[in-house]
Formats: sequence, C-alpha cells, structure tokens
Amino acid sequence: MHTGKTFNRRQFLLGASMGSLGLMLTSRRAGAVPASDKVVVAHIGLGMMGNSHLRWFADLPEVEIAALCDLDESRLAAAMDTLKAIAPDTRARAYGDFRRILERDDIDAVTCATPDHWHAPIANMAFQAGKDVYGEKPLSYTPVEGRAMLSNFKHYERVFQLGTQIHAGETYHRVVELVRSGRLGKIHTVRLWKTGGPPELGFPANQAPPSNLNWEMWLGPAPYARYNPARCHFSFRYFFDYSGGVFGDFWCHIADIAFWALEPVGLRSIDARGEIPHDSIADTPAWIEVDYEFKDLNVHWTTTPPDVPGAAGRHIGAYFEGARGSLICDYSSLEVTLDGRKMNDIPDVPRTIPRSPGHQQNFIDSVKSRVQPESNLEYVRTMTLPMHLGLISFRLGRKLAWDHRAEKFVGDNAANYLLSRPYRAPWDSC
Repeated sequence: MHTGKTFNRRQFLLGASMGSLGLMLTSRRAGAVPASDKVVVAHIGLGMMGNSHLRWFADLPEVEIAALCDLDESRLAAAMDTLKAIAPDTRARAYGDFRRILERDDIDAVTCATPDHWHAPIANMAFQAGKDVYGEKPLSYTPVEGRAMLSNFKHYERVFQLGTQIHAGETYHRVVELVRSGRLGKIHTVRLWKTGGPPELGFPANQAPPSNLNWEMWLGPAPYARYNPARCHFSFRYFFDYSGGVFGDFWCHIADIAFWALEPVGLRSIDARGEIPHDSIADTPAWIEVDYEFKDLNVHWTTTPPDVPGAAGRHIGAYFEGARGSLICDYSSLEVTLDGRKMNDIPDVPRTIPRSPGHQQNFIDSVKSRVQPESNLEYVRTMTLPMHLGLISFRLGRKLAWDHRAEKFVGDNAANYLLSRPYRAPWDSC
C-alpha cells in the first residue's frame, strides 16, 4: 500500500523536478545532485542483466542505490563488491528476500532482473508497495499476468519501464520516422526473425541445490521441480516452466520496432509451428515460425532469416514491405529500398520523435516527473501479448483464432487455459 512517507517523498521529488529544472540540469552535468533530490533505487536479481542494471544506475548522478537482492549468496556478495568499487561510501544493504526491500519506505523504485516467471509477481507487489519499476523483459510469464500488472500499475499510479534498451537507440527512432512518413507506401507485411535455439544442455542429473542458493524461493510461483543446474541461472530461459526460449527472450527487442512504427490492431489469428530440442532436456522451441494476422497487416516470425534482400547476414532483424518500397533494420543499422533505389536514409523525412536521454535516464526522469517513459507498461503489454499467444499455438500445435476485444481464443478451451497459470503456494495469494 501507499505509505504517507513514500507519498510525501514522491511529491518532493516531483516539485524538485518541475520547479528547479535549470538547477537540476546544471547539477546533473556537474555530477553534484543533493541527496534530497536523488531517486533511491534497489536492484532485485543480480545475474548478468542485474549487474548491468547496477552499473547503469550507479552511473547516474541522480540515483542512490540503497539495496541489493539475490537468492544466490555468491552473486549477492559479488554484486555488493561491484557496488563498493563504484561507490566506496555506499550504505546499501544486502537482502535474500525482495519483500524486505518492498517494506522500506525510503526506496522509490526497484529494478527487476530475475528469471522471467518472477517478473510479474515482483512488479505487482512493488506497485502495491508504492514503488516504481524498471523491469527486464519479457514483461510477464503469461498474458493474464500482464493484464494484472496493467491493473495494478493504473490503480497505484506507478511508473514502469521495460528493459528494452535498444528502444532508446537512434536506429529505432529513425526507423519509426521513416515508416510513419508514408514514403514506403502502405505497409502490408512485416517479417521478424532471430536465429538460434537452446544450447546443447545435455541431460544432467537432478541434484541437491548448492548451499549458497535458495532453490525453493527461486522456484517461487512456478511448479515444483528438483534442482538441476541446467534449469537455473542463465539457462532457465530454455524451459517452459520459467520462460519461452529464444523466441520469448528476443521477441520484444525486435517486435518493438514494428509495434512502435505501425501500432498493429485487431489481431485475428496465430499459427505457429516448430519443434523442441532432441539433444537436451530443454523444452522451448529449437526453431519456431509464427504467422500473425492483424487487421490490414500480416506479421511473420522465423528462426532463420527470411528470403528477402539484406536479411541473410543479420542474426536478428525486421523487414517492412510497403506498396512503394521496403525497409530492413536490426539494432544499429537500416537500409531503405525506394522505387528500386537502395539508401541508408531518406534525408527529406524530418526528425519528429524526441530522442531518448538514455533508457535508464528516461526512467529516472519519469520517476521524478510522473510522465511515463518510452517503453511504458501500456505500450509494452500490447507489444508482448502476441509473443505469449505464439507460444500457446506452438505448444498446442494448431492455428488459433483470437478475439482481441475479449482477449480470449475463440472456441478453444485448452488455449484459453494456457493464458494463465496457477501460482504455487504460498504465492497463490499474490
């Protein structure tokens, strides 16, 4: 719940942000921000991305890092050493249970870089505790979780930024301007791809969890499973109990550019095909193809680059097909084909989208101003939903009809059952 202390601190930060903008900008450049004007942040989950969060936010003068949390004591200790090397005078405390962080009234925001099945429960509890959230992708484990996040986000009037760091880059901003300019004509088809599947995890035996890891807490709301090193830490993403494989991991990074540029609506059908690995215990797709039919737009996902000009050398990409031309892009490059001519830009298309101050800075600015950031929850929930539906089609092995207004599959009880998953006790009350 909102506490009086948290509310008053936020009101103070908002006043400082709006009333002293010039002074704040000067202080930011000088690296001197008064302690009373800092956003107090805690980091939950300290693996590879969690350590990136730690470094990114520690580098922002307006941020004070007050707490670190991880279920792996070794990771937690290493992250604390990293923070002390960056900020020797830090007073940050270490926790093994994120709920202790949410109880603290002095913390304004949390970042979450846990395994995917924890993203939504932590975000929802953080919203309820009056915290803003910078959450790693994917947004949620199930579509219903995403809807609950949106409800809590609105009710508790929070700020949320999804960790789609590529969104802040110049390439994506420019692609959106070019596509929206209409110079390519009406876009009728988008092709998205990301190469690769699960690594060869083999068939390791279950074993006792290491003494430094709280395996029961790591599982949290997910179904119980005995500890297996292949199911934990980075490789958790190759098991449907916790994630959606390479497809679930990378969808939001490249589908982001299509949804930002075109804002597709009226999803009607989802048709996925593929196969699971045969050389390991992983069960997420070894390869997957998905066809989406929206109103006036077809979107196709493939594991291998599509047979279009410029795609073969890109391990990830988006290809927009219009009535007059096409555009291909990845994270850092783009190429336009217009009336048969190839070019790296269309110079006379103006810059119309404000550039990002940096993905993390965008979040901190939003915490202060209460203006939602670019990768805000309402937008990313819409962009993430088709990924979940594609995985449901894959798991059932059939084409599915979708009612976008009701957010339900048409005439398919099995598919609708997979829109959510019961939480394991005691997390079933979350």
